[in-house]
Amino acid sequence: MMNNQGRPTNTSSVKNVSNIYETFTGSQGLSQAEGLIYEIGDTERTGVDFKEVNDFKSALGGMERTNEIGLAGLTEPEVMRHYTRLSRKNFAIDLGLYPLGSCTMKHNPRLNEKMARLSGLGDIHPLQPISTTQGALDLIDTLAHWLKTMTGMPAVAMSPKAGAHGELCGLMTIRAALEAKGDARSIVLAPESAHGTNPATASLCGYRVKPIPATEDGRVDLEAMKEALGPDVAAIMVTNPNTCGLFEREIIEIADAVHAVGGYFYCDGANFNAIVGKVRPGDLGVDAMHINLHKTFSTPHGGGGPGAGPVVLSEALAPFAPMPYVIAGEENFELIEHDPTGKSFGRMTAFHGQMGMFIRALSYMMSHGADGLAKVAEDSVLNANYVLASLKDIMSASFEGPCMHEALFDDRFLKDTGISTLDFAKAMIDEGYHPMTMYFPLVVHGAMLIEPTESESKQSVDQFIGMMRHLVEKAKAGEIERFTGAPHFAPLKRLDETGAARNPVLRWRANEGEE
Repeated sequence: MMNNQGRPTNTSSVKNVSNIYETFTGSQGLSQAEGLIYEIGDTERTGVDFKEVNDFKSALGGMERTNEIGLAGLTEPEVMRHYTRLSRKNFAIDLGLYPLGSCTMKHNPRLNEKMARLSGLGDIHPLQPISTTQGALDLIDTLAHWLKTMTGMPAVAMSPKAGAHGELCGLMTIRAALEAKGDARSIVLAPESAHGTNPATASLCGYRVKPIPATEDGRVDLEAMKEALGPDVAAIMVTNPNTCGLFEREIIEIADAVHAVGGYFYCDGANFNAIVGKVRPGDLGVDAMHINLHKTFSTPHGGGGPGAGPVVLSEALAPFAPMPYVIAGEENFELIEHDPTGKSFGRMTAFHGQMGMFIRALSYMMSHGADGLAKVAEDSVLNANYVLASLKDIMSASFEGPCMHEALFDDRFLKDTGISTLDFAKAMIDEGYHPMTMYFPLVVHGAMLIEPTESESKQSVDQFIGMMRHLVEKAKAGEIERFTGAPHFAPLKRLDETGAARNPVLRWRANEGEE
């Protein structure tokens, strides 16, 4: 049961009881303390028995380790407990609503996981003979077909491993197309609200980045963009919907203007979940766009782990796509490893792509169908606008009117409270929520970017809204310590993040002063 603030009716005010008693172990009930793995056990024994090795000759050519390795020997239960205890300190989408704006932290359906573990797909290896991987190639080809269909684009490069990798693929494809025409250009335009990877990728590709300002309503300034155009502009990189959670209404005019000077239009497809099944980017004049499979099609959001960022390409760029790619031959599927035309810019990765992510994404598509995917877009926009409408009376919405898939607030509502965006976010941890995206996009001060995603129910969004309203009321009531000292209930409390960033300790030492 929920009351009208979204709080469970059977709860009462929670008091900080964490410091009433000092425990011998440092643990508090089921909140168990856990040190580094180096600090458990000792180095004098090991959890397994090794036979003595006789007449062993090293093949390391003088590069053998000469000192002790320093790892403590642990029993199997100790190892299991260590990592299980650490896992309990993580916040995860399976624990609660994850409101990170721009990241789309959504539910990963277990059906997808079941499909990815099918032995015929989960056990294959990229160096197997093509004749033994026909099912996998068929799956890749099918996924590619639907990505092209949903975006209205004629080609797709499947090998990029993530969004930023997809950006790199897109710009390298654009550069190859320009070089093929003998048209070397040096500038890429990027709106001020762009993802940070956009200008970083352009710079990595050797381009000079020219920022484009935003209008007062949070969108690309079309006139400023036109003034920045010229014969040296290779491309513009625009996110649509953009990182303010708004649809770029003049997107076709932007594409037409860039094309008129011989440039290409790169669209950052990170927010495709807001328009999937409703809008085809190819109809908007897009030449290249990466698709984050974790954001739109529910594959796990990696944290540095496996990912996939396929890049759809226009007819003008398709010949320059990277190797390899799959084609349907007369009898079997073929994996094209070498470009017969000589136009491809080459190979981005050793192998084709992240197979596990392809399986999960296609499972998501096929289980939803065309109507279900359109519903994804509708629900993502509905949930975000519900958050916006429910909070804008007590928080400061950055822009007038409805949003798309994420709601953007700034810190004006905290003025004269002595509480910052960071303080407010830390207090959310005490309430059991991972903070929303903070201080991004940079076009508004003290930004709080909230994306509830399409996979949250009204009940879970109601509770989140109730929690946010509760914290705003406490902030305006002058309960400063609640915020500036937060999080009070997290295992390590408030950390000196600035000090940690400036002076990181990257190596554990058993004794202070040990080298």
